[in-house]
Amino acid sequence: MTLLRLEGVSVRFGERAVVDSVDLEVAEHEIVCVLGPSGSGKSTLLRVVAGLQQVSGGRVLLGGADQAGVPVHRRGVGLMFQDHQLFPHRDVGGNVAFGLRMRGSSKGAYEAQVAELLELVGLPGARGRAVASLSGGEQQRVALARALAPSPRLLMLDEPLGQLDRGLRERLVVELQGLFSRLGTTVLAVTHDQGEAFALADRVIVMRDGRIAQAGTPLEVWQRPASEFVARFLGFENVVPAVVSGGAAATAWGKVPVPPGSPEGEQRLLIRPAGVVLGPEGLACVVESRTFRGTHVALLLRPEAGPVLEAECGLAGAPSVGDRVAVTFTPSEVVVLPAAN
Repeated sequence: MTLLRLEGVSVRFGERAVVDSVDLEVAEHEIVCVLGPSGSGKSTLLRVVAGLQQVSGGRVLLGGADQAGVPVHRRGVGLMFQDHQLFPHRDVGGNVAFGLRMRGSSKGAYEAQVAELLELVGLPGARGRAVASLSGGEQQRVALARALAPSPRLLMLDEPLGQLDRGLRERLVVELQGLFSRLGTTVLAVTHDQGEAFALADRVIVMRDGRIAQAGTPLEVWQRPASEFVARFLGFENVVPAVVSGGAAATAWGKVPVPPGSPEGEQRLLIRPAGVVLGPEGLACVVESRTFRGTHVALLLRPEAGPVLEAECGLAGAPSVGDRVAVTFTPSEVVVLPAAN
């Protein structure tokens, strides 16, 4: 069942459309992450749903009800910001209980719920601690508990882990995914971090210039980028013009095999780094750089013709900078993209 529906939502600042005729649905208990570069409209979209930004056109519906004119505090949504926005003059318990107090709950009724929420987010017994004594990760957990306290029908996260170091982000995103699944929380999150989005989301939305460039499961978006823009946003750089015919593509790197059923004619070709395979024969290249990535080595190769190639190889036997190598291409790691983006 659909909980949130956006119908042709637009936000204009003067002549510029920050959000441009966006249609989007979020089902109950679904986790949707909106990705995009700075200025793509993703945070504005979140503010529209929360009621913090008026629309220039279109409708926002929650539970089938049009939210036009409905103030923020009556929408039944929770919002958690990147900078936490905790109250420094209140202790942890006071922060978590804030929404419950504003709703008119008695102290006796909400004390047990505060304790339960702190246990849920991994901070048992922290009720009396000062906010200033908390680490960044602990503050993030308190902000989450505060957002969850009023039992919002929709929880919205704006760059929720953006200020944390990478290791802590990776741990917390796994915890969040498990927590939301257990609670059945419906989540709409905005992030610029694709790894965070792909780990957390049931569905990913990629935005560009105020519009949705692609929507799908993390696997669908990763395996089949809808355009060169999406491919490059995901970090893929091996994209070149190509003419596809008869199961192969003519490119600046020579003939590249493509998956069966690929569209023919003038296209754009993406080759994932994992599909650039080092071997005894193939396109001659010189290794320009190599970077240790933990589980593999990332290589930048200068071929005899065409632009540089990104490749991956195992740790054992990885070539050195300046080595001459040959590469072939794996069809399953090749994606034929539309020529126009």
